[in-house]
Amino acid sequence: MHGIIFAELKKYVQARHGDDTWKALVQRAGVGNTLYLPIREYPDADVVAIVGAASEATGTPAGEILEDFGGFIAPDLMAMYRSLVKPEWRTLEFLENTEETIHRVVRIKEPSARPPALRCERLSANEVVVRYTSARRLCAVARGIVRGVAAHYQERVEITEPACMLRGDAECHIHVRTA
Repeated sequence: MHGIIFAELKKYVQARHGDDTWKALVQRAGVGNTLYLPIREYPDADVVAIVGAASEATGTPAGEILEDFGGFIAPDLMAMYRSLVKPEWRTLEFLENTEETIHRVVRIKEPSARPPALRCERLSANEVVVRYTSARRLCAVARGIVRGVAAHYQERVEITEPACMLRGDAECHIHVRTA
């Protein structure tokens, strides 16, 4: 996993639970005192262990933590890729164009990066389905990012996930409807 995710996870933990909590979580997760640099790759298992430790420590299901984390990082991701986002886009247009704009650039700039594959289909003027596939199966983060993007555009969204890799489906189908 790319180091920027670890940097954002640390920032998230510190914002939600205080500065000392990050150190305690990485110790509890058994990942040592790794200094996660934003420009390097790290084992996916480290994120899983850290989120698992956070879940155990707080009693909050890992999926809820990951979705909240996705919402938390959305503003930073949008700021980071602001030059790729067209001013006329709103939530659904942003989602429809993420793969061809942001993920394409990520893959070019960081050949080792493996963002999820996203295929979007517009179902109506106010609804898209995002077909998400990733070996990491972090669809909860994707749902959180959708919520964060909607908050950026000051839109309300309803999200359902009738198909999910975590339930044995080949891909996740994240239905997003603006209200």
